[in-house]
Amino acid sequence: MSASLDIEEKNQLLAYLRRSGRIGYEEPAEVTVLPGGVSNRPVLVQRGAKPAWVLKQALPKLRVQVDWFSPPERSQREATGLRWLAELAPKGSITPLIFEDRTTHLLAMLAVPQPHENWKTMLLTGQLDRNHVEQFARLLAAIHRNAWLRRDRLAKVFEDRSFFESLRLEPYYAYAATQEPAARGFLDPLIELPRTRRQTLVHGDYSPKNVLVHQDRLVLLDHEVIHWGDPGFDLGFSLTHFLSKAHHLPAQRRAFAEAAEFYWAKYREALGDVDWAGDLEEHAMRHTLGCLLGRVAGRSPLEYLDDTERARQRDAVLKLMQAVPKTVAELVGGFLSCLS
Repeated sequence: MSASLDIEEKNQLLAYLRRSGRIGYEEPAEVTVLPGGVSNRPVLVQRGAKPAWVLKQALPKLRVQVDWFSPPERSQREATGLRWLAELAPKGSITPLIFEDRTTHLLAMLAVPQPHENWKTMLLTGQLDRNHVEQFARLLAAIHRNAWLRRDRLAKVFEDRSFFESLRLEPYYAYAATQEPAARGFLDPLIELPRTRRQTLVHGDYSPKNVLVHQDRLVLLDHEVIHWGDPGFDLGFSLTHFLSKAHHLPAQRRAFAEAAEFYWAKYREALGDVDWAGDLEEHAMRHTLGCLLGRVAGRSPLEYLDDTERARQRDAVLKLMQAVPKTVAELVGGFLSCLS
């Protein structure tokens, strides 16, 4: 099989699937290119009455306005993540892996059944459900805790963090530092933090956009930067989305702020006693500030924030970086006060 395969070309994909024996030559199949493919080509393959598949093919150059590259071999990392997360996460919260093809940087997973909704889309339309927030917290806590309990094996399996470097630390922290020199003194040490704090399995893309809601249950997607590292990054990355939406939706600002605090409380409750929990909140606050800035000054700015909102968020974060909050409550309160 050739790495030149483009799965968004429907005839190419169907020929590949039949030639490789994934589907029969007489088997009906319909291919639909899915929206939102930034780092991957995503397609849906429907096979008559059989369960549908979602296929993803990693891109070497991401589809964003600025140059952003990452080796497509990260599809192998996502496939490994899918296998392990099926054991670590609550039942039904991870899509089963169907197959992977390393020569074409391709993997296939079982599609989440219809009807389902993207959680980010729901949140942006004001559908903030406390049950979903709690599920989001407990899902992350389960991954962090259960992986830590298997650390003797998983630390080696997920030791490579190169994809996290190229898709997270460089575009969110290092690039933002070049755009906002006033933040460099904060961001440079923050870049080093996840390189030295290697405590558990880190998803690295723990965001509402990577969650589908099916029958009121959350299903987590997109695991290509999963690695053994600093759990504070997952918390900062996810808290950023609650706070940025609080900023963007002023009529629901208080509700999203309360959701952020509720999320942390439920995560910490579910995490239980682990030997790295003592300073986790403080480090998570640093990552939250870094991500809040990265989502307005990094390579992948939040598309729903307009220029005025991006400037306001940048100014708020730069102010908070001067005296970093140590708790979620302090950060939420400080961020909201900067917006008023």
